Amino acid sequence: MPRLPVAVVPLFQFNYKKIMKEYIPGLAGVPATKSAISSIDGEKGILAYRGYSIDDLVAHSSFEETALLLMQGELPTPDELSDFEDLLQKRYEVKSKIRALLWALPQKGHSMDVLQTAIASMATFYPDAGASQPDSAYTQNALVKIISNMSTLVAMWTRISRGYDPIPPSKSMGYAENFMYMCFGEKSDDEIVKLLDACLILHAEHTINASTFSTMVTASTLSNPFSSIAAGVGTLAGPLHGNANENVLVMLDEIGSPKNARSWIEDRLKNKKVIWGMGHREYKTKDPRATILEQMIKTYVNKTGHNLSERFETALEVESICDELLSHKGVYPNVDFYSGILYAELFKFTKEHFTSIFAMARSAGWVAHWHEQVSHNKIFRPTQIYTGKDFRDYPVR
Repeated sequence: MPRLPVAVVPLFQFNYKKIMKEYIPGLAGVPATKSAISSIDGEKGILAYRGYSIDDLVAHSSFEETALLLMQGELPTPDELSDFEDLLQKRYEVKSKIRALLWALPQKGHSMDVLQTAIASMATFYPDAGASQPDSAYTQNALVKIISNMSTLVAMWTRISRGYDPIPPSKSMGYAENFMYMCFGEKSDDEIVKLLDACLILHAEHTINASTFSTMVTASTLSNPFSSIAAGVGTLAGPLHGNANENVLVMLDEIGSPKNARSWIEDRLKNKKVIWGMGHREYKTKDPRATILEQMIKTYVNKTGHNLSERFETALEVESICDELLSHKGVYPNVDFYSGILYAELFKFTKEHFTSIFAMARSAGWVAHWHEQVSHNKIFRPTQIYTGKDFRDYPVR
């Protein structure tokens, strides 16, 4: 049977300039959704979750309460918070086959690659947790399981990657305290637990950043929450996103001491290279999270007499010089600038695990965005500006 003719409209007949709007690289400043979860005032340096400033949340809330706020939209009652804390603790344990999966992976594997693999694999254990019924008890429990298991998975890899058996979670400890216990096998100082809890709050949510957008795009296909959050983990792993705090620590070690900071920075600027931890697309002033982290470090050191390495003093000098040289461009420290120092100097984590701790906190925001997206869904399908060859005939030889 002969082929039926196919009506083809040559590409060159389309006037792309008529149907396309201005191309904006990286979608900078382009509203991609409507969201009630968090907001940023970049001029004033304000970040709020559901209307509450992070300054207030760090001062008065906990990670568990903040996570529930992000998920349900309002601060929980004391009974609701207590029930949520109990639920998180009951779900700390991971499936034995996922634990076996982690042991089967190369010990030199990066924590974010491991975490992405583990989170994606959880979908096989919860096949009915889907976007068609985001408010069902089954799916809601799966969302809680993601947040709860994140801490266990990250802690497990801090030990497995060094050849040690994981430490089982304690179902009597809060989220931050239990994480430190699973990592180090002993109860942490209360001040350290408070610091980690504050860090988790600060990293829990940040509007439509790259990893959250990745989570939302995947969710818009009505993919399950595990696949969607795994997409977010993979995106957060990049050096221009969550992985930047590792590079800040490398940068500070390379500078060595405060006296070397100016020449190092001037050389970087001369050669148009990145100064890690400096600048943020959303802020025209200092990232409020960086301000809080810096003050937290100073307060802890003054209160305990803890001796820091030269990294912190070097960081302060780098910030001072960058303020002199770059503030007129709206370039100030972002959250990554001080978080790595806190993780390494006070929490004693190696830099390979910094970003996975970031992901552990951000899981609360990702889960909230997954639910918001699938509840009012329209699949993301942007267009493009074609820059290739015009329509042409295939050469018949």
